[in-house]
Amino acid sequence: MRRMIRWVDVHGRVSIAVEPVVEGEFHALVDVEDPLPLLQGQRFNLDPTPVIPIDPLSLELDAGLALVQPLDPPEVWCAGVTYERSREARVEESAAGNVYDLVYGARRPELFLKDAGARRTVGPGEPIGIRGDSIWTVPEPEIGLVLGERGRILGYTIGNDVSSREIEGANPLYLTQAKVYAGACAIGPSIYVPAHEPQGFIIEMRISDEHGSVLYEGRTSTGQMVRSFEELVSWLVKDNPVPAGSILLTGTGLVPPDSFTLLPGHWVEIHVPEIGTLVNPVALAGTLV
Repeated sequence: MRRMIRWVDVHGRVSIAVEPVVEGEFHALVDVEDPLPLLQGQRFNLDPTPVIPIDPLSLELDAGLALVQPLDPPEVWCAGVTYERSREARVEESAAGNVYDLVYGARRPELFLKDAGARRTVGPGEPIGIRGDSIWTVPEPEIGLVLGERGRILGYTIGNDVSSREIEGANPLYLTQAKVYAGACAIGPSIYVPAHEPQGFIIEMRISDEHGSVLYEGRTSTGQMVRSFEELVSWLVKDNPVPAGSILLTGTGLVPPDSFTLLPGHWVEIHVPEIGTLVNPVALAGTLV
């Protein structure tokens, strides 16, 4: 299995499909609703008729079918300051910048709970939120690790850790208010399950306005990370009962300039070749509650 997706039809039925061999050719699983056993290695029967996305990058499906989150994670965790660019941005925005310098080089990483029960997390095509009490909000494109029992990495997805730089910059103790609210997290469009451990990922992000004009484009690689995926997971599960199916977002290396903020009507596209493209419009968080 290369990738797994979930979609909903016009009747509200959720289906799961996998990409067994041919890139872009997905086959639905018969009578399967929970993707976690599949990710843990359980075998299921496949519908022989392929489901072929109309867009091989975003994995967008035919009219009447809409992608949803590839799974409903019981918890979403985030790691912070794992790239040099992230460290620089956090130092610039904060009156307590030395805090981020210290954690960047520390043995213990920054980890925080982003969501529980998938109440603040959205999937492909759904609006991400910006707080009504913040004038400076940015997307943070990240690789998400889908975790099994005892932190085993089952697969990889794209995550968007939407954050208010204004609120976090005012005081690091405001971190949860800057990062935990309606629509502050997006995941999708697929879960990538490679046959072998990946050597790294290229992450690209583009932000456009409501007219399609590009406001920001950037590209980075997980090769720029100061910590490995395994190191981050080992700290997360230390004395911490993280439930299977949870996701750990591993930090961002793309930060728009200080003059940029997300606004309602903007669109955020995050592309990782092995996973697909996560596309979300932007709305006020208060409209998503």
